Amino acid sequence: MASKSKLTGNSNPFIGALSCPLVEFYRAEGYTPDDSIGYLMRRIIALIAQGVERELEPTGLTNAQWVPLLKLYMGRASTVAELARQCDLDAGSMTRLLDRLEAKQLCRRVRSSDDRRVVNLELTDAGRAAAQGIPAILSRVQNAHLAGFTVDEWQVLKGYLRRILDTAQTLQASAEEK
Repeated sequence: MASKSKLTGNSNPFIGALSCPLVEFYRAEGYTPDDSIGYLMRRIIALIAQGVERELEPTGLTNAQWVPLLKLYMGRASTVAELARQCDLDAGSMTRLLDRLEAKQLCRRVRSSDDRRVVNLELTDAGRAAAQGIPAILSRVQNAHLAGFTVDEWQVLKGYLRRILDTAQTLQASAEEK
């Protein structure tokens, strides 16, 4: 059973960043990792990722490759630096990933004529064709994992997940300020 936190801002570094009360859903004594939301979300993400990878296997795209391909296709990034940020990858990892996508002739890097430090990314026709099928696969896999949920339950779940994400982003921003 959750209880109100007895912690002060000095004993828990997370409290100062939050504008709402902190409830102690978890306690060190009796802590069970299998019941943590972090573990449950990580397991769900891993299982969904395996399902997506299985569905994408005929295309030759890996989990690491479809994400940036889709982000480019959806206009979330147009440069190497933007794509690296969107994918939470460092420059070296992004370079290796783009090398593989270019080897598959799915995208190309084009140096900016305005600023030579900027490298723009373009999908090839094959890259656009490959990316075009990804939303259908993602929808199919996620719908399968939501079997048994009503539309209302799905909306409530998304609302809760967005609240957790908002809180996590607030905590992250607060930690980066320090």
